[in-house]
Amino acid sequence: MPPRSPTSSSARTWRSCDGGQELCRRRAYPPSYYAASRNIVRTPVQLQGDVTADIAVVGAGYSGLSSALHLAEAGFKVVVVEGAAVGWGASGRNGGQVVNGLNASLGTIERRYGAKTVEFVGGLVQEGARVIYDWVDRYGIDCDLRRGNIYAAYTAKHMAELEAKQALWRRFGMDDHELLDALAIRTHIGSNVYAGGMIDHSGGHMHPLNLVLGEARALEGLGGVIYEHCPVTSVSQGGGKAVVTTASGKVIANVAIVCGNAYLGDVVPELTARVMPVSTQMMATAPLGAERAAQLLPTGMCVEDVRYILDYFRLSADHRLIFGGGVVYGGTDPADVVKKLRPNLDKVFPQLADVAIDYAWSGNFALSFSRVPQMGRLGNNIYFAHGYSGHGVTGSHLFGKILSEAIRGDLTRFDTFASLPWIPFPGGRMFRAQYSTLGSWWYALKDRLGL
Repeated sequence: MPPRSPTSSSARTWRSCDGGQELCRRRAYPPSYYAASRNIVRTPVQLQGDVTADIAVVGAGYSGLSSALHLAEAGFKVVVVEGAAVGWGASGRNGGQVVNGLNASLGTIERRYGAKTVEFVGGLVQEGARVIYDWVDRYGIDCDLRRGNIYAAYTAKHMAELEAKQALWRRFGMDDHELLDALAIRTHIGSNVYAGGMIDHSGGHMHPLNLVLGEARALEGLGGVIYEHCPVTSVSQGGGKAVVTTASGKVIANVAIVCGNAYLGDVVPELTARVMPVSTQMMATAPLGAERAAQLLPTGMCVEDVRYILDYFRLSADHRLIFGGGVVYGGTDPADVVKKLRPNLDKVFPQLADVAIDYAWSGNFALSFSRVPQMGRLGNNIYFAHGYSGHGVTGSHLFGKILSEAIRGDLTRFDTFASLPWIPFPGGRMFRAQYSTLGSWWYALKDRLGL
């Protein structure tokens, strides 16, 4: 069933936020297209007093719910504590694209960490997508899932990069990529701006907020408990237990899993400097109608281009174009999201110049300096995962599964990721955004020059 079709006379912009203090002030969903078209409306339950559990999870986004659902399937008593609402952060605001791989390419991982590590990573980069597809089928999650995503190339250099990616992924047994020349890509995208591209048939796209809400319902169906509107003030250890503390109560558990990602703030000081919040912007057009929408994306696949500062877009179930792009380091927002994104949309699809924008919003993802997600353990029984660097839809589901394996006693994959060194941002916490902005200007210039 397609989502209901919200309409508005003007675009509405949501300011992204920075950590726990903002969660205390704003607990409703941002006025995004996703929030307006969600198909599950929850009645939040707040934590009152002290409760006990096998596992306490901080954060009801993809990472937290992936780890929680995997553990609940294995019979553990799981309690999730969320500062706002299920999927309130990046999990409910993102582009909705099931893109395989990490932000750091397999080639980068091989150069940086060696053959053994790239063999390990190459064997699991499609696993997060398989978790999503399995749960959508198993739990009947209604999230408009469609298969196939396209990497779009602007230049011959981009095409050479895609050819190299196809060859590299084949080394690890992944042969789901189909190269497209300039003529072939026009059968998938109604635009003349691309020199070619590549389909990943194992990728896809969906309604991200409905996915995470469906996962929450599945967890509760297995006996898991989710407390919402309960900002966490601390995560501590004592007496062999992990304690997750809020203003109104505590969860006392054998193990805690911290999955606040870009919205964790300073709740766990040891993690604050490891990642940086980065905002990205999105907007949704007015409904286009089935015929006009099919002229834009005839095969219904989602698209992202391969530039450093990229655009990404797809069709919604009610025939809107959802278009995103751009980054702001440090997690702040442009004054006008539509003003920032509209020129990019008009470049790709000039035929939409007459189409109104109904929704515009922003949200933060957590960037690691190495562009490789981080996983680890603080003390004996506090685990964490974060830093998906813009590839969190699949990465979070994978890392949640690996965290659950570690807690069940199989540390094989956890230890491999936990052993990878994390690199602090140059300039420290105070100047990391300025440093990263300078770097993005350089790469954006290379994009414009086709270098």
